[in-house]
Amino acid sequence: MADSLPVITVLCPDDDGPYAVPPGLDELEDRAEIRRTTAAELSEALSGADVLFLWDFFSRAVSDAWHAADALDWIHVAAAGVDKLLFDELAESEVTVTNAQGTFDRPIAEYVLGAVLARAKDMPGSLRRQQTRTWEHRETQRVQGLTALVIGTGAIGREIATLLRAVDVEVFAAGRTARDQDPDFGTVIASDHLPAHIGAADVVVNAAPLTPQTTGLLDAQALAAVKDGAHLINIGRGETVDEVALVEALDHGPLGFATLDVFEQEPLPQGSPLWEREDVLITAHMSGDVIGWRDALAEQFLDNARRWLAGETLHNIVDKQKGYVPRPQP
Repeated sequence: MADSLPVITVLCPDDDGPYAVPPGLDELEDRAEIRRTTAAELSEALSGADVLFLWDFFSRAVSDAWHAADALDWIHVAAAGVDKLLFDELAESEVTVTNAQGTFDRPIAEYVLGAVLARAKDMPGSLRRQQTRTWEHRETQRVQGLTALVIGTGAIGREIATLLRAVDVEVFAAGRTARDQDPDFGTVIASDHLPAHIGAADVVVNAAPLTPQTTGLLDAQALAAVKDGAHLINIGRGETVDEVALVEALDHGPLGFATLDVFEQEPLPQGSPLWEREDVLITAHMSGDVIGWRDALAEQFLDNARRWLAGETLHNIVDKQKGYVPRPQP
């Protein structure tokens, strides 16, 4: 009988675009009841649901509807970061949370590599001169031999390290605990000692998830300690960087350039002082969004749903206290 089937609730965005509903869900309809809902009706759709799929991955509606989650076993969010989802009641519950780790690793790493090359070769400056039909010969920087600090030692940070090393950039990392001989980073320094080490890097890549420990991690003290002319790339979360201190570090040094894909407030307000700066490159939270990314996210959920229906171990289980998927220990 249909009412004996497990219930999968899918939280969809309010718009009616081509990806308002994840593709491929019809595959599950003979093994589960599928409820498609939006934030306004989530409470009703959560009642009796076994699974919640957050296709609207930035929604904060779950905490408001939590009182209705009377049968929930598993939540999957179609994003790598879970900071928009986690709240105390969920973190303390027995509900399993999984995320989209793996989908965005390579695209974001390519974005970072592109940003490093674009700044070194002054592509933003060339575009500005092209727009004014200005022919001005300049010398640009060699990428080979630069040193990059990758903040965040998860899967995205590791893929970034792989691509940067491919163009002979030296890489080290910052993470929760210091260690030597990491297979991808070599040296990992402790994030809480960041100001003491950040000055060794020509490029600082922030790939940290947003947690209580990383909120405001790149503050005035850290930004004042960077190497003169350093390049900051933020593809993590906007709240990990103090934007007032960032503008100060660009205005008065030592920071030389910033490539920013994420911000404290999104969309970036029209009145932000970052918009008109020639030493800032802004993108609209799109570093991982390559052609086909939504199809990949949907398939990732379907793969885990097959596992859940079969009673198998899920992929990408989030440590709800840490706020990310822990790296398997050797």
